Amino acid sequence: MKSANSLSKSHRMLFLNTLAFTVCFACWTLNGVLVTYLVDKGIYNWSVVQVGWLLGIPILTGSIMRLPIGILTDKYGGKYVFSFLLLLCSIPLFLLPLADSFFMFALLSFLFGMVGTGFAVGVGYTSIFYPKEWQGRALGIFGMGNAGAAITTFIAPTLLNQFSVEDPENGWKLLPIIYGSALLIIGAIFLIFAENKKLEKSTKTIPQMLSTLKNVRVWRFGAYYFLVFGCFVAYSQWLLPNFMNVYQTSLVMGGMFATMFSLPSGVIRAFGGYLSDKYGARKVMYWVLGSSVILSALLMVPKMEITTAGSGIMAKKAGVVTEVSATNIKVGDVDIPVVAKKELSTDGSNIFPTKTSWQEVIVKDNQEVVKKELLAKGITKINFDANMWVYLVLVILIGISWGIGKAAVYKHIPEYFPNEVGVVGGMVGLLGGLGGFFGPIIFSYLLTASGIWSSSWIFILIFSIICLVWMHITVTNMMNKNQPALAKEIETKS
Repeated sequence: MKSANSLSKSHRMLFLNTLAFTVCFACWTLNGVLVTYLVDKGIYNWSVVQVGWLLGIPILTGSIMRLPIGILTDKYGGKYVFSFLLLLCSIPLFLLPLADSFFMFALLSFLFGMVGTGFAVGVGYTSIFYPKEWQGRALGIFGMGNAGAAITTFIAPTLLNQFSVEDPENGWKLLPIIYGSALLIIGAIFLIFAENKKLEKSTKTIPQMLSTLKNVRVWRFGAYYFLVFGCFVAYSQWLLPNFMNVYQTSLVMGGMFATMFSLPSGVIRAFGGYLSDKYGARKVMYWVLGSSVILSALLMVPKMEITTAGSGIMAKKAGVVTEVSATNIKVGDVDIPVVAKKELSTDGSNIFPTKTSWQEVIVKDNQEVVKKELLAKGITKINFDANMWVYLVLVILIGISWGIGKAAVYKHIPEYFPNEVGVVGGMVGLLGGLGGFFGPIIFSYLLTASGIWSSSWIFILIFSIICLVWMHITVTNMMNKNQPALAKEIETKS
C-alpha cells in the first residue's frame, strides 16, 4: 500500500497529466473547426480534397509519432518529454496566422499535430506513479482528456464568430494564438511543478525496447484500440455529415448530436478504469466487444424502402373481362375486389418497420382470360424509418461502450509490459490513432461503393466480431494450456 503522502503526490501528477492531455486533445482537433470555418467564409478557397487532408494531417502526425515519443518517455521520464512537447507544439500554432498558402497551412498542421502524442507520454508517466490496483482508475481518469475534443467543438466556433465581428478577414488568427498560449502556459506549469520519474530498468537500448513489438499481444491490443479509440475519433467527424444527409438536420443540430456521442465517451473512460480494476480487463473487454457487435448490428440497418412482389389475383375460371377499375375487376358476372394503394407514413416517427400491400390491375376490358391467369399483380412496400432518436440513443450507447473499452485496453499494458509501458502504449496508441485517420477514408469508400450511409456500421460489426473472436480464442488457448492455475491470473491479464 502507498502512504498517504505518496498517494497525494501521485494524484497531483495525475491532475497535471490529465490537464495537459486535455489541452493537447483540444489542439489536436482544432482543424476540424478552423478549416471548416475558413472555407465556409470564403477566406481560403480550398478544394474538398485539400480540406480532407488538412483535417487528417494533424491526426496522422499525432498517431505515427506516438511510438517514438513513448520510447523517449520510458528513456528520459515524462516531465521533460511532456514539457518539451507542449512548448514545441505552441510554436507552429503561433505561426499559423502567417500561413498564406495550402502548403504552409498543411506544414504547420503537421507540426502542431504532434500534440496528439501527448497520450503516449501521459500513459507511461501516469502508470509509473501508481501501484497495480490503481492502474485502471488512474489511466481511465487520465484518458478523460479525450473530452478536449468536445471543448474545441463548443468553444472554438463561438470564439471565431466573436473575433470576426470587427475584422471578418483576419479575426480568426486570434484563435490559434490562444491555443498556442494555452500550450505554452501548461508547458511552463508542467516544467515547474511536475516531478520526473522514469522506469528503473530504463537502461534498455532502443532496439531492445522495440523488440517488445514482436509480441503478437501488442498487435492484438492495437486492434482493440483501433476499434474503441480510432473508430471513436473517426465517428466524431463522420456523424455530422451522416445526420445531415440521412435525417436532414441542420449544421448546429448535427453538431450537437455528434457532441452527444463524443462527450460521454470521453468522460466515461474513468469509469471504465474503475470497472477494469474491480472486475478485470478481460471481463470488461468481453462486454465492450459484445455490445459493439450488438449495437453496430442494430445501427447498420439503413433508412430504406423495399418494394417487392405481394399477393396477386388470379382468375378462378376462364371468361371475358367486362369491367375494370382500381378497386374491382369483373370477369363475366363475377366481381373480384382489388386492394387499392395506400401511402405509408414516412415522417421518420416510426420505430418499427411499416408495411402496406396493394394490387395493380394488369388486364383490360373485353380481354379473354384463362383459368389461373394473373388479373392483378400484388405489390408490397416495406418502409423502415431508422428513427432518428432511436439511432441517436444507439450511437450514444456505442460511444459509451467504446469509452469504457479505451480504459480496459490500457489496463492490460502495465500488467503485461511493466518495463515497456511507453513503447507498448505508444504502439497501441499509434494503431488507434491510425484508426482515426483511416476510418473516415474507409467509410467514404464504402459509402461511394454501396450508396448506403450505414455501410460504415457494417465495417464496425465485422471488425468487432474479429476482435471478439480473436480475444476469445486467445483466452481459451491460454486457459487450456495452463489450467487451472492460470484461470485466476487471466482474470485481469488477458
